[in-house]
Amino acid sequence: MTQPTPPTSPFLPGTKIQFAWDSTSLGLLKTCPRLYQYTIIEGWQPKGESIHLRFGSEFHSALWLYDRLRTQDIPHDEALRETIHTLLITSADFNPTPNPDHARDPARYKNRTSLIRTVIYYLDDRRDDTLRTHKLADGTAAVELSFRFELGWGPDGTDQPYLLCGHLDRVAADSNGDLFVEDHKTTTSSPGQYYFDQYDVNNQMSLYTTAGAVVLEAPIRGVAINAVQLLIEPPYARFVRGFTFRTQDRLEEWQTDLSRWLQLAEWYAENKYWPQNDTACDKFGGCKFRKVCAKSPSVRKIFLNSDFNQLPEDERWNPLQPR
Repeated sequence: MTQPTPPTSPFLPGTKIQFAWDSTSLGLLKTCPRLYQYTIIEGWQPKGESIHLRFGSEFHSALWLYDRLRTQDIPHDEALRETIHTLLITSADFNPTPNPDHARDPARYKNRTSLIRTVIYYLDDRRDDTLRTHKLADGTAAVELSFRFELGWGPDGTDQPYLLCGHLDRVAADSNGDLFVEDHKTTTSSPGQYYFDQYDVNNQMSLYTTAGAVVLEAPIRGVAINAVQLLIEPPYARFVRGFTFRTQDRLEEWQTDLSRWLQLAEWYAENKYWPQNDTACDKFGGCKFRKVCAKSPSVRKIFLNSDFNQLPEDERWNPLQPR
């Protein structure tokens, strides 16, 4: 019997109703429907490479490689050498020029030198990590796990169920055998308790905990968050781990709320209108589209074309795209 071809677009054919969601697209929707429209629906992105995205991508790829090597019983020093060798190659064209006159210039914190140095310091720091990488039933390491699973409902009037998709950096067990999804965050702020408190009510962490339980078919206590504070002067980086926990009833509440958010997304798509959430414009250092939204609706397309590039449809953010 011929199996149906898996979908390649996260939208229902001929519509902008999204049925395949991940933490990125869902987080944008919850933050501001207009931000979601510009980013996911229309594919606008700032001109030039994002320092934050490139640094984060290279950092996560290096940790993924190291964890893979370590679960093959390769010693720390050898795994570290192989990881840094690969990182030197992949980051060869990552050369943002820091501006010494601007104390908060991201290129002062995130550049090729700080990237390689931070990876070395971080992996040396966690060589005797109390969290141990969980192994799946087939013996492979629970590292960089892609997931895609169906929810119990879908867009109105269709047979297509909603899908939740994404990737888990690592699933690890503590000394008691409790399982945690692990996530890495880089920051220039001091990661104290206030920093970790922000994740106690957080879309990404609730999705990761839900997905971890589905992928492993085992209870997940929550997410272990490894915060990497980037510093300009010695010691150049500081590493702090915090935890955010989820109970089953909280996860069920999150899924109930999710169904309402997806109903709203359907309404926005059907009516071809994604409203602004003007209480979010100043969050996270200011929305990248804030200046566009400050213009009259009739001229916004001009400013989008001036300051942003519009990606072709097949290059836009797609939760179904394998990593």
